Amino acid sequence: MIALQGVTKRFGERVAIDNVSIEFREHATHVVLGSSGSGKSTVLRLILGLLWPDTGETVVDGTPVGPTTRATLLQRMGYVVQEGGLYPHLTTYQNVALPAEPHRWSAARVHERVAALAEMVGFDDSILRLYPGQLSGGQRQRAGLMRALMLDPPILLLDEPLGALDPIVRADLQAQLGRLFQDVRKTVLLVTHDIREAMILGETVTLMTAGRVVQHGTFDDLLRQPAEPFVTEFLKAQALPAMVGERA
Repeated sequence: MIALQGVTKRFGERVAIDNVSIEFREHATHVVLGSSGSGKSTVLRLILGLLWPDTGETVVDGTPVGPTTRATLLQRMGYVVQEGGLYPHLTTYQNVALPAEPHRWSAARVHERVAALAEMVGFDDSILRLYPGQLSGGQRQRAGLMRALMLDPPILLLDEPLGALDPIVRADLQAQLGRLFQDVRKTVLLVTHDIREAMILGETVTLMTAGRVVQHGTFDDLLRQPAEPFVTEFLKAQALPAMVGERA
C-alpha cells in the first residue's frame, strides 16, 4: 500500500501539494489525473523520494520514505517516463538489462528475463539489437516498460508514459497496457492528463487541481457522481460525449 499522509509540498511561494491524504491499495491500477501544474507528478516524485514533503509523510508498504529508507524502497519500484528514458549509446537489450547489473545476475538469467519481457510486449530479437534512435516512439516506450519490470518490482510508477505519442500509437499502447496490468497484478500508479487513459486503465482515479485532491474513486464515480463542478468541467474539456458512448 502507498499513502500520502497530510502531505504538503511547496516550491517557494507555490504550493504544489496542499495537505493531501490518500491511499493507493496493493495489486490495483491507480490513475492520478489532472492538468499541468495540478500536482500529479509531484505525488510520484514524493513516492520515489526525489522530493521530501514539507509536512506530513509518504509511506510505502508501511515504511516512511526518507533519506535512510529511500534506497531500499526504490528496489521495490519500477519507474517509466515519457519516451522510456533510454540511454542512446546502449542497445535495447542492454537498456532493458541495465537494472540487473548491480545485482550481478548471470548472463543466462538476464537473457531469460529479457526474453520473457520481450514476449510480453511483442518484441523479437531484431528489435532488441536496435539502438533507441532506431526505434519508434511506441517501441521506445515498450522498452522503457521492460526495463522498469526487469527486476519484477511489486510497484510500477508511470509518469505521463504515453504523452509524446501520436493518437493511433497511443490508443494501441493504452489497450496493451490495460492487458499487461491485469496480467502482472502489481501496484500500478500512472500519472496522466488524458481522461481516456484514466477511463481505460484506472481501477481508481484521483483527480487533482492546484495541489489538492478533488475526487478519488472509480471513473464512473467521477462521471456520474462528481464531487464538485470542476470534475464535470474537466471531463467535458476532453470530448466527454464520445467517451460516454464508449463507456455505455
